Amino acid sequence: MAAAVSRRAGLKWGAVTSLGVIAGYLAVLLADPRHYYTDDTEAQYAPMWVALGNQLREGRLPVLIPHEWMAGNYTLEEAGLYNPPQLLVFLIAPSMDDLALYATLVKLVFSIIAGLGVFRICLAYGARGPWAAVAGVAFPLSGWFLFFDEASWFTPHVATAWMVHAWASGVNYARGRSGPIPVFVFLYLTLTVQYAFPAVESALVIAAVAAGEIVYQQRWAPALRLTLAAGFAALTAAIANLSGILSSQVTWRGSAEIHNDPFLTVPWSESLNASLPSTTPAFTAWWGHVQPLPMVYIAWFLIPALAFIDWKAARRSAREFSGIAFFATAVLMWTAGPGAIGPLRWPARVLPMVAIALLVLVCVLLSHYGTFASSKRRAVAAGVLIGLLFIRSFSAAPQLVLRHLLAVVVVAGLGAAVVWLARTRGIVPACALTIAAMFPIAFAQVASAPMTPLSYNFPERRSEMRAAFPDFGGLTLQLADRAIIAPEDRDIARAYGSLAIGNYAKALELDYVNAYTPIGHTGIAGLLCMAWDGSTCPDAFRRVFADEPSTGIPVVDLMKVDRVVLHRAQYPDARDHPAPPGWQWADYRGHERFIWVLERQGGPASTRDGAIAHTSGVTATSTGSYDDITTRAKVSSATGGRVVFSRLTWPGHRVTLNGHELPTLAVAGTFLAVDIPPGTHSAELVVDWRPPGWQIGIGTTIAGLVGIGVLQWAYLRERRRPEVTPPDVEAALADVKE
Repeated sequence: MAAAVSRRAGLKWGAVTSLGVIAGYLAVLLADPRHYYTDDTEAQYAPMWVALGNQLREGRLPVLIPHEWMAGNYTLEEAGLYNPPQLLVFLIAPSMDDLALYATLVKLVFSIIAGLGVFRICLAYGARGPWAAVAGVAFPLSGWFLFFDEASWFTPHVATAWMVHAWASGVNYARGRSGPIPVFVFLYLTLTVQYAFPAVESALVIAAVAAGEIVYQQRWAPALRLTLAAGFAALTAAIANLSGILSSQVTWRGSAEIHNDPFLTVPWSESLNASLPSTTPAFTAWWGHVQPLPMVYIAWFLIPALAFIDWKAARRSAREFSGIAFFATAVLMWTAGPGAIGPLRWPARVLPMVAIALLVLVCVLLSHYGTFASSKRRAVAAGVLIGLLFIRSFSAAPQLVLRHLLAVVVVAGLGAAVVWLARTRGIVPACALTIAAMFPIAFAQVASAPMTPLSYNFPERRSEMRAAFPDFGGLTLQLADRAIIAPEDRDIARAYGSLAIGNYAKALELDYVNAYTPIGHTGIAGLLCMAWDGSTCPDAFRRVFADEPSTGIPVVDLMKVDRVVLHRAQYPDARDHPAPPGWQWADYRGHERFIWVLERQGGPASTRDGAIAHTSGVTATSTGSYDDITTRAKVSSATGGRVVFSRLTWPGHRVTLNGHELPTLAVAGTFLAVDIPPGTHSAELVVDWRPPGWQIGIGTTIAGLVGIGVLQWAYLRERRRPEVTPPDVEAALADVKE
């Protein structure tokens, strides 16, 4: 009966958590309707969902889209192709016209999942439902998560949503309350997001929980079983990550260097800003040394609540919550540096982990050891803590002293009201006020935040984007620089009606070489001086029309591009000069203010000869289309020669001639090529690509699934034995007897 009541209470407070997250979302949207559609969300993720959704609807798993060049290898591009919920996001995306609305709804779902995950962690450590709900609602409104992960960086957002559930399930498994499958599933979903930070954070979570359970239970077996379950999840998810690891040598992320720099490295003293809503922390980032956003804010009640915990009683049970403390210590150390550990740069990205750890720790301690009896000593202690919040925030930004003083009054007044409610009406009303206060604070923080310099200000509706944009068929290369687009021109009626920045072309369903990539291919990036957002340098025009030395033909021909769009602000007098040989200037009325357009004489090149870009001493007849991953051709060469393909030299290519493998070459460090032996006559040349490590990945997946099956069998077998009371239940019973 007790279990049923507990289950009902969990469902009730879980529903409160979900409604609280929704209410927080609405408060944020009232302050800024585009808050969840900015920066990488508008430039990278939402258009990518459309493109990948179209591929899935055509029956293809889009592991590689060759025409996107350095951004088209989706085994590297944080696409989550092995993650079923993300595939569902992709499948729905092409049917959505309003990308801002769709992105906001998708993020709302994952924020609810994240809030419920934090709620579950609190319950796993024995928190009461109301306090667990407080932590669950507070986390999606914490500073870094709200202003960066939720607003812009979808990948850490969704990975964190799954990771917190893995933490909760890990505690439950180690303490005998559930089996290993939930841990396995949630870790698999976390790891197949294909993002390095959550993978390392997940390892820290499992290590902290395992160490904490050894300290708490004084036994190794539960921690060992948890570690095995996590290991099997990592083995199963390896197929999603091996390609990125094995291809890193040709990308921007290939460095294993560890170094420190001040950019987004957060001093530990900034933890004293965690509860003042007006905080403007002092560390180096995009806005200089003082940040105008409350990046380190966690929750208004977090620090003052420390005064209302019975620390003597808490120390007697410290072992039970040691796992939380281990994780909090690890991530606090990480936020302070080094600035980069291989691909893990910008330690401030770990601030959501700090928020989770401290919210869980404080709310669990309040559940077990909160004391709200009238006490002058505790009131003074709370006042001192609020004073420290003010001093730290004032030190960072003295010019905002009035704003900080107002925040002090708000936090002190809310804290006094919560304590009074807890003492006179009980914990439920106190927690209700604690949650309700979060919404106007979030509204005020978002409404007062400056316009982020990271925003692209893309239009929201794809139908309007298509109506304004030229109908560019075939394959287009754009030479442009986002940085020189004037702020007043970042509008669909101006520059965005002619220029495709980032993944904008994917929302338009047009084929562009340019795309947004956080990974990049060093060869083509260097050849075109192309940046992560698809921008190019002024010298790009000369480079793409210059002859590649070994082939004697222009780079643009090796890429088989049909059209070159020039950013007029970058090339103001380009139209005053003759078009390059084989090209002609094309007129697109209404777009002359922003672009010049070059098109091939004689029609598109991308539709001829498949992926074959150049032959020397070889005759070749290709079958298939330009974008086929596997391309075939009939080749002949009496004296031997070379075939150059319009393909990047991504690791994983295999070329065979009549079934015999040939060594591959890299032309200009970029283009895939192969030498054909003399005496070849009407032989079948096959170029194929598979993600590197895919066979190993299949093996590790099988091993992981078998391993978790064995653990589940052992768990079920153990449950059939006479019940053994878990140590946390024994402790609770002992407390009742006392």
